[in-house]
Amino acid sequence: MKFNFAILLAVVITSLSGQRAFGGDATNELHTLLQQISTDIKAGKRTEAALADDIKQFDVLLAEHKGEKTDGVAQILFMKGTLYLQVIDDEQKAMTILKQVQTDYPGTKWAKEVDQVIAFTEKAAAAKKIKGALVVGAKFPEFTVTDLDGKPLSTAGLKGKATLIDFWATWCGPCRNELPNVLATYQKHHAQGFDIIGVSLDQDKAKLTEYTKSMNMTWPQYFDGQGWSNKLAAKYGIESIPATYLLDGNGIIIGEDLRGEALEAAVTKAVAGK
Repeated sequence: MKFNFAILLAVVITSLSGQRAFGGDATNELHTLLQQISTDIKAGKRTEAALADDIKQFDVLLAEHKGEKTDGVAQILFMKGTLYLQVIDDEQKAMTILKQVQTDYPGTKWAKEVDQVIAFTEKAAAAKKIKGALVVGAKFPEFTVTDLDGKPLSTAGLKGKATLIDFWATWCGPCRNELPNVLATYQKHHAQGFDIIGVSLDQDKAKLTEYTKSMNMTWPQYFDGQGWSNKLAAKYGIESIPATYLLDGNGIIIGEDLRGEALEAAVTKAVAGK
């Protein structure tokens, strides 16, 4: 889910390659600069110091086209701000630059894009804060929802049992690859007091239902059809899947993102000590 600067670069470079100059040779110059930045990033340059020449070139281009209030010139400043946000990881400076796009180039396409970037950044920061609190030894915040069949589903309802909260989706390759391990652990330890609550980030209920039945995934699933905007995924700051939390009988996190043998070992220990 993370906004990917490399992908944005590829898209912009492709779009610029087919455009006419919006003033002098600015389009060609921006195209060349972005290609250079792409090369530098691939070479491991990700700090302000390492990218100093590239950053300076943004300012050179902006100076050459001072006074022009076009989408093209606004894009130069927008890309500079995005570089600071996604590569250099200086959110404060990035926000200053991006807001300058709105101030200096109002009404342009890129000024409108700024609001979306700011909203995305704020959402990502909130998710990071939430997820940062979900550490081993912490109490997992409870939830009460209904499952795929409309039945009540809550963490409180599984008190006394070791429980795996599994954020996943049928379209997630790594999730499907890990499923055999999850199934084996469930089948081995379910009778001893181990349960799973699946939180599906799917959008197609029929596909999800068909898949869980075909794979003999008999544990309950929460589904709201909202994909990455899934209610519980948002509540717990989930930005990538698979994401799992193993809870003890008191709802305390005893493992995070356990895979394969590590999951089996942790569940074995949990059911033995409950």
